[in-house]
Amino acid sequence: MQPDPTASAHETPALPAGRPAAEILTELKALRTADAPTRGGRTFAYVYDAGREGLDELAAEAYAAYATVNGLDPTVFPSVARLENDLVGAAAALLWAPPGAQGTFTSGGTESILLAVKTARDHARSTRGVTDPQLVLPSTAHAAFHKAAAYLGLEPVVVPVDPVTYKANPTAMAAAITPRTALVVASAPSYAHGVIDPVARIAEAAAEHEVLCHVDACIGGWLLPYLRRAGRTVEPFDFSLPGVTSISVDLHKYGYADKGASVVLYRNAELRRHQYFAHAGWPGYPVVNPTVQGTKSAGLLAQAWAVLQHIGEDGYTALAARVAEASDHLLEGLRTTPDIHILGEPEAGLVAFTVLTSATPDRPSGTPDLSLLLHLADEMRVRGWYLQPQLSFDGLPPNLHLTLTPATVDRVEALLTDLPEALATARTLPPATADPALTDLAATLDPDTLTPEDVAGILAFAGLGEGGGLPERMAPVLFLLDALPGRLKERLLTEFVGSVFRPRTP
Repeated sequence: MQPDPTASAHETPALPAGRPAAEILTELKALRTADAPTRGGRTFAYVYDAGREGLDELAAEAYAAYATVNGLDPTVFPSVARLENDLVGAAAALLWAPPGAQGTFTSGGTESILLAVKTARDHARSTRGVTDPQLVLPSTAHAAFHKAAAYLGLEPVVVPVDPVTYKANPTAMAAAITPRTALVVASAPSYAHGVIDPVARIAEAAAEHEVLCHVDACIGGWLLPYLRRAGRTVEPFDFSLPGVTSISVDLHKYGYADKGASVVLYRNAELRRHQYFAHAGWPGYPVVNPTVQGTKSAGLLAQAWAVLQHIGEDGYTALAARVAEASDHLLEGLRTTPDIHILGEPEAGLVAFTVLTSATPDRPSGTPDLSLLLHLADEMRVRGWYLQPQLSFDGLPPNLHLTLTPATVDRVEALLTDLPEALATARTLPPATADPALTDLAATLDPDTLTPEDVAGILAFAGLGEGGGLPERMAPVLFLLDALPGRLKERLLTEFVGSVFRPRTP
């Protein structure tokens, strides 16, 4: 039976008949009130706030000017090529790229990393005949590398880091390189602990094996050079090291552009060629895509260009000095707070610390206390601070992670005042626990064979029930997750996030 052409396409309207613009904008602003603040220096993760008046307005106006420009084809919109060449050229100059270096503007660090891994995979295939490539990376490398490996068919070879410094072990990294290795990875810095891997030795080992080496400087690439310019000591991590063949640097982190804005750089054009996708085997227009995206608004490119042009060399140097000032103040305060232990020696705006059990004669230095740590995170959130919990992994302790920006300089003292009070309150709370029966059961479960009902039951037990809402206090949930096997944890988190993103009916 053919559908009645006069009937509505669907019984329930997909959209309202139309609403006034003012009403829509009011609702959008109301929805934002439940979010963590992105300005003001009290959210110590996910956001990078330069603390400069007028910067958000500049970015918004620049975006609006280019929002309808399609970045797919720079021959039709030549301004896109001009803006991208300016951004890539600035990043290349900042990171000591040699003449002939090339790069691409991307949507963020994950896309930059994915493209670098694709480039290495295809380069290894074409130059060395590698058909079953491996990716050698320290255990602290960003999860985006594992995502890229999963998407692109590489085998991750994970090398444990030094348990004291939390830096990659260059000797162990070198030993992990095989004829199948397509890419070796180092971080400057690693996200989890804010420490810089020994890039020089890792890149040298990669070069000796004639393997590409990528430096994940998504966080530090736009900060470390300006910290050096501000008088701080920064070991080489960039193209000044001959073995470094590609670098990713995010402009939406310490470049203070809006998300998402990143650059991936290659030592030469021959390497970048492997990043591109071209296809002429269809009846439409010839396709050449430098990035994962095809059609894309040039708005993000324009706003990043505008922000970098506005802040300039001296501005970034001053902002880097403020980040260093905030870091110095925070680290000094944490070191004098009883039972707080900083992990490693943070070097680039990121700080991770754990909470120890109170020292005793038998245990003079204490041990990490997961329950206390998670209760502390909840108590700090009650006081208006967001510190990012990171769970234990492969012998590395659980911790709270902080991202410092220029806007946090004037907030550090208040945070350090609230921290001991929050810790004292956390000590009075009942310890978070995981049901031993559930953890024993979890050890026997195969995440791939769990039914939706099984997953729903475990999520409900964990406090992540129907509707995707979060409990007011996350300590019990995170404590249970910490106790679960990694693959089961991934399955549960996948299902939980899936429950958050469910269509709303009008």
